[in-house]
Amino acid sequence: MRRLILAVVGLAALMAASIAVAHGIEGARTAKSVAATFSANAGSVTTRTCTTSDGKTIVVTDGAYTGSASGDPDLAGTLTLRARSVVNTTDNVGTVLGAFRIDVASGRDTHGAFTAIYDHGSIAGLAVARAHDPGSKIVGNISAGFVPATGFSSGKIGGGTAGGGAVELGAGSCRPQSTHPEHSAARGTISALSTASITVAGLTCQLPADKAADINAKFKTGDRVEIRCDFANGQDTLSHIARR
Repeated sequence: MRRLILAVVGLAALMAASIAVAHGIEGARTAKSVAATFSANAGSVTTRTCTTSDGKTIVVTDGAYTGSASGDPDLAGTLTLRARSVVNTTDNVGTVLGAFRIDVASGRDTHGAFTAIYDHGSIAGLAVARAHDPGSKIVGNISAGFVPATGFSSGKIGGGTAGGGAVELGAGSCRPQSTHPEHSAARGTISALSTASITVAGLTCQLPADKAADINAKFKTGDRVEIRCDFANGQDTLSHIARR
């Protein structure tokens, strides 16, 4: 039982690392779909076994695995992966947590962590990573075939995994569209005036329907005025007119 407790402590540490990688994701400003496939073979593997009070066999495996990943640039390259699996081999279910590094073609390596459920030889879970592009992060569903003693096969990050897709979040700017209208103004002689619009010093503005008759009664072509207009709904509309 002591060994099982130590295994749980190790799993908690890996979970904390995963949360640390994910911290700050909400600050991202861009998002795009990414995907990769991967496989990794076992290198050094250590295994510990215990039996629970209800007669279940628990196998805890710590392993280092190497292989390759292919797909989007931030997820393509030589793959190094360390994982801890805690599997109830009696019922063939458990958990797999790990950290990985992808040696991308240029720039910084992509570093990440994942948390997955093991079920009868397959894993499915969530991976988070810092991409080699500064400020970028990756969040994606991960799935693979997994045998602790031999490694990962037919692995996917995004791209139709058992859980869904993956996105890369960038640090680019994203500003809400302004709701304030643009303004323009002109001072000079009225060169054209109708029930629909007015033109002063080359600036033509539409007349508000509820003010058009009053403006035509008070002003005429040739009068010197100052006008201000607001740009909204694709056109300049008169908001102020005064004699000058």
